[in-house]
Amino acid sequence: MKFDTADTLPWLAESQARLRRATAAGRLPHSLLLLSAAGLGADSLAEWTLAFALCEDFERRPCGVCASCLLLRADSHPDAHVVRLEEDAQQIKVDQVRGLIDALALKSYRGGYKVGLILGAETLNTNGANAFLKTLEEPTQDTLLIMTARPTHRLPATVASRCLRLVLRPPAPEVAAAWLRAQDPACQDWGAALALAGGAPLLALELQAEGLGSLDAEMRTSIEQLAADSVDISLLAETWVKNGAGLRILWLENWITTRVRQALGAVASRETAESVGLPAALLKPKIRGLFRLLDAARQFRRLTPTGMNQQLALETLLLDGRAALAR
Repeated sequence: MKFDTADTLPWLAESQARLRRATAAGRLPHSLLLLSAAGLGADSLAEWTLAFALCEDFERRPCGVCASCLLLRADSHPDAHVVRLEEDAQQIKVDQVRGLIDALALKSYRGGYKVGLILGAETLNTNGANAFLKTLEEPTQDTLLIMTARPTHRLPATVASRCLRLVLRPPAPEVAAAWLRAQDPACQDWGAALALAGGAPLLALELQAEGLGSLDAEMRTSIEQLAADSVDISLLAETWVKNGAGLRILWLENWITTRVRQALGAVASRETAESVGLPAALLKPKIRGLFRLLDAARQFRRLTPTGMNQQLALETLLLDGRAALAR
């Protein structure tokens, strides 16, 4: 476990400081829910918090060199229990949750905290969330429960309400751009990547590495074809499913938001300005349709972890898009 990754992400410093202050005041919660959009390092902060709770050097924790930290680095700490999506799975299974509950019911092997971490808790199925509820309500002594989830999570209110919520937000654009330039000095203009990533530096870095320019050009062509009704919806949906549907939906959300703002008279920045031919005078009567399309795109991303038929869902979304964008 690389729990010190969080120390390299400057926008997490305040959250780390908040957890340190809570601990110093004797108010470290027994359950913590980290809410974050993709690309802000929520998993890194969760792993750092786990290491912070288990570290045996109370002055410098997580110190990285004590016995507990070394065990964590080797992924062999007996009091650290991590649950995540299994390979090719769409949901965290109830058996995984029950295994975590059983492990947390035991005494600490090293005499300190026992920490349970669920990464991507929005993928918990209903049975798993219900099974975890009693552990949240009645945690054993010196137990810390950590979950990460998207702000649009589908966790039952009974689960989410029993956790202290810590919401991660994108850093200031200048902070994000400075960090990104340090990671990739060859790229000095990160405006477009950050705009598409919603200000999330890690996602912007990923987008740039995957070829943002080619994706942008391809998606603009798709939008033009949809608007002109000159593309086969089934073939386009198939292409998206096979080539990063989630990233394409993210691009579509960003594009729609930009068009609506422009139509309402907002000033587009250099990074978000685009040239697809939908004049504002023609777009204004279609704003309602664009909002419906935006809602559908967001719903698609929310339901992706549920195992839905992406091909069918995308065809429906693109049909709605064709109607909303028709010239």
